[in-house]
Amino acid sequence: MRLRRRRRPLPVSIILPPRWRRQGAILLTILAVAAVVVCERSGLTPLTTPRQTALPDSADRDDLDRYHDRTFRVVHVVDGDTLDIDAPDHGKPKTRIRLWGIDTPEVAHGGQPDRYFGPEAKAFAEKMLDGKDVHVVLSPKRTRDKYGRLLAYVLLERGGTMFNEMLIEGGRAYADTRFRHSYEKRFEDAEKRARQSGVGLWTNVKPEDMPKWRQRSEERDRKKRGSQPATTDAP
Repeated sequence: MRLRRRRRPLPVSIILPPRWRRQGAILLTILAVAAVVVCERSGLTPLTTPRQTALPDSADRDDLDRYHDRTFRVVHVVDGDTLDIDAPDHGKPKTRIRLWGIDTPEVAHGGQPDRYFGPEAKAFAEKMLDGKDVHVVLSPKRTRDKYGRLLAYVLLERGGTMFNEMLIEGGRAYADTRFRHSYEKRFEDAEKRARQSGVGLWTNVKPEDMPKWRQRSEERDRKKRGSQPATTDAP
């Protein structure tokens, strides 16, 4: 049976985070598994991690088939980290995407007011994404959140700038440390640079302005620093 031509893969720097590329033996195993699946599923190339050698479950495989390494049009921006693309999703006319690994401040909804810097983050997302084509990259470890939204890294163009990271670099989003993902260290480093530079929300943000999960994280960090012994320069 003749196989259909596979799409040209994304650059390794986008699909595989740096720590994967350093582990040659693991990468060879991944490629071997992918080759078998290509033969069986005519074009699907699942990704994996050193911690997860099993193939994705059926729901995740379906998402990888339908969305991974594909380009879609953004039809609506909900807020800074949530958007809709022009792809049907199980009876719905469009697919809702939640940007992986970040959290932007909330905008007013359900009777709740805007959170600090929420409108600014949404306005930036609208300017950069609304009505434009974006390239979607998924993680094989998890493709949906508990609300059924597609978890994705969104690139402004194939192989180009990752919008998730752009939001953090500009101080318009927090690096979300609640969940493990491929770019967590990279996002945390980007946040540190934004915070040190005082850009975006880091100019005037107060602890009470932060999301609840981040307030708890900041409090844990303060307690940890307070428990460390004082240092001295004395010999």
